[in-house]
Amino acid sequence: MADSLDLRADALIRNSWYEASAPRPATDDPSLQGAHDADVCVIGAGYAGLSVALECRARGLSVIVLDAHRPGWGASGRNGGQTLVGFAKDEVIERQLGLDGARAAWALSVEGVRLVRERIERYGIDCDFTPGYLTVATRPKRVPDLRAWMDAATQRWGYTQLSWLDTDAIRARVASQRYLAGVYDPLSGHLHPLKYCLGLADAARREGAQLFAHSPVLEVVRGAQPRVRTSAGEVRCRFVAACGNATLGGVLPAAVAARIAPIASYIVATEPLGEARANALIAGREAICDNNFFLDYFRLSADHRVLFGGRASSTGASPAQLTEAIRQRMLAVFPQLADVRTAYAWGGFVDVTRNRAPDFGMIDPNYFYVQGFSGHGVALTGIAGCVVAQAIAGDSAAFDLFAALRHARFPGGPALRGPALEIGMLYHRVRELF
Repeated sequence: MADSLDLRADALIRNSWYEASAPRPATDDPSLQGAHDADVCVIGAGYAGLSVALECRARGLSVIVLDAHRPGWGASGRNGGQTLVGFAKDEVIERQLGLDGARAAWALSVEGVRLVRERIERYGIDCDFTPGYLTVATRPKRVPDLRAWMDAATQRWGYTQLSWLDTDAIRARVASQRYLAGVYDPLSGHLHPLKYCLGLADAARREGAQLFAHSPVLEVVRGAQPRVRTSAGEVRCRFVAACGNATLGGVLPAAVAARIAPIASYIVATEPLGEARANALIAGREAICDNNFFLDYFRLSADHRVLFGGRASSTGASPAQLTEAIRQRMLAVFPQLADVRTAYAWGGFVDVTRNRAPDFGMIDPNYFYVQGFSGHGVALTGIAGCVVAQAIAGDSAAFDLFAALRHARFPGGPALRGPALEIGMLYHRVRELF
């Protein structure tokens, strides 16, 4: 399944504005050759893996990071760029962890956004971070849902920075008649995701981590001194952290891998609008997302494009097939863009859990995994790296908080998971019509 997913993911990135606008190093990191030793071997050079590497290096541990492709090839270099507090399904967190646990998890998610901003500053990462985030309601029945979420966040989970926007207020911020209400969050925001990931990779190298590209992991030999094997070498280590998420393949035990499913999401980028026309659409240049099950998310880029995403799918249809559909969704929000050309269209796979809560756990006391960020990975992956490094150093309290979350497997094996997901997604699409 991993090879098939990789081929589809390669097709989804061919016309990516992120790749076109983010300068990569002139040469890739070397591939792993021969035997190497390290305290920690990290599998995956995306946000989570690089965060583990940075946090472990800060504690004086030697680190090797292996990636099947190169830093930012996966979801970390393709996503919508929204940098958010909270979780995809906050009510699941409270239902399973209780009120105190939910407040603790929320506090860590807030720290995750602060950590992104701190790392940008500390390492001089030029990734166009822009503060401000709007969650919006498109239908009358969704307005009470949005208000209830805001009240829970402020009164139950301790996040008091949110403010309510009625219809007039939200339409003053977003030049669209589609939205009936909104919630403004000044701490969350958006960034260029690939530039941020490449900046983390550069920071990890500067801090002394060794990065190896084009080195897919074939096997983790478990034990007191694990060995992480590739086709041309191996890493002998004391700890393993698996951070490959949707494209990790068969490295993790089947029971753990079955807790996530790869969902394809797509983004289009318009041609540059010019600063004045772009600002007329979103006056404060916030990132925006609606609160539907199949949501639309969009924002303005630093060079004044509209980046508009959505159209979740488990089949991984090509962006070319979906470009016009996504464009029509964009025009439903901004009909004033009818004359604007679509310049880029791309996509990628994000890993989701059935309950859309993050899945952190241990295969062995020295073998950690983090997965299932379910669309909240830009900020939450940073915290994942922190809690894994803390657990490796002997303080597992924060890791254990997340590891207490329970997860069900997706039905069927890898071959049946896609069709089963499509049936479930069709059910939710029909529900949203009423």
